[in-house]
Amino acid sequence: MIKLTRLDGEPFVLNADLIRYVECRPDTFVTLTSGDRIVVSEKMEEVIERAVHYQQRKHYMPMPTGNVRTLNPDTTA
Repeated sequence: MIKLTRLDGEPFVLNADLIRYVECRPDTFVTLTSGDRIVVSEKMEEVIERAVHYQQRKHYMPMPTGNVRTLNPDTTA
């Protein structure tokens, strides 16, 4: 999820996985996979940087382990 700002100053959070492409015309348009378009106050480069950072963090996040216990191979159970 990335935080962006509508042109009227209202902040919102967007699922970056839904971004299809970003355009600068001169306002920044974010087109979603659904075809919906959102105009934001951030520059195109900033939207791209946030989306890339989100994707990097998402892939580095460890999977939840729950109550899984691992045995130490040096001990006998």
